[in-house]
Amino acid sequence: MKNKFWYFFLLPLFFVNCSSSLVLSDIDTEDNIAITETLASDSGMVRFISPFKATLEQQMNAKIGHTQIELTKSGDNSTLGNLFADYTLIGAKKWAKSQGIEIDAAVINIGGLRTSIGKGDVLLKHVFEVMPFENELVVVKMSSKAMEDLFKYYASTLKNNPVANLRIETLNSNLVKTEIAGKPLEPNKTYYIATSDYLAFGGDNMNFFLEGQTLLTGIKLRDLYIELIKETPEITAPTDLRLIFNPKKTQD
Repeated sequence: MKNKFWYFFLLPLFFVNCSSSLVLSDIDTEDNIAITETLASDSGMVRFISPFKATLEQQMNAKIGHTQIELTKSGDNSTLGNLFADYTLIGAKKWAKSQGIEIDAAVINIGGLRTSIGKGDVLLKHVFEVMPFENELVVVKMSSKAMEDLFKYYASTLKNNPVANLRIETLNSNLVKTEIAGKPLEPNKTYYIATSDYLAFGGDNMNFFLEGQTLLTGIKLRDLYIELIKETPEITAPTDLRLIFNPKKTQD
């Protein structure tokens, strides 16, 4: 396919004082140019960008890790979802050390993971394909009441949004067991939950996050995931059960 380049013409902006008037007849019009296959590409521009394109492709195809199994987003406890939820928790804990706080758990949304990662070498571009968005890691300071609403959200939606350090078990859309780091919810306790800025501001109808106080980290989630894969390139996918819905809901 030929490369196509768009040419934009900027119309000058004229600032006039109150006594001046704009004469419409002085404005020249231009013919519209249709962007079609008949419009030739600019060979000079192609030559200019070729080195940058080659460098970018080389970087994107760099191996950063390896996995013995396919990492997918399917199921209530998906391998890719639980792995990235764990990464979110790990990254938040690292950040929290300088803040004097302890991170209790992590929640991410399955819709933010756009595809799977196949068995074998993990390339840099694979992480970009999985997560093309510029979401940031944030921490939400939450009351026990807000945490109750988090659990109720899962019971009512039965949605497989990945979690780390949480266990949520339901029966007929009723909560039968909830744990945070292996312990039951404690009344009057403050919890710190790692998540994305998208969810922290009510994305995916997670309005319980709006009840808390959002702490910004300035860390891009995708950058964090890439960093953690490079630190431990042989990826081990989590196999523990965190979301247990009975009866099981057919995933969207």
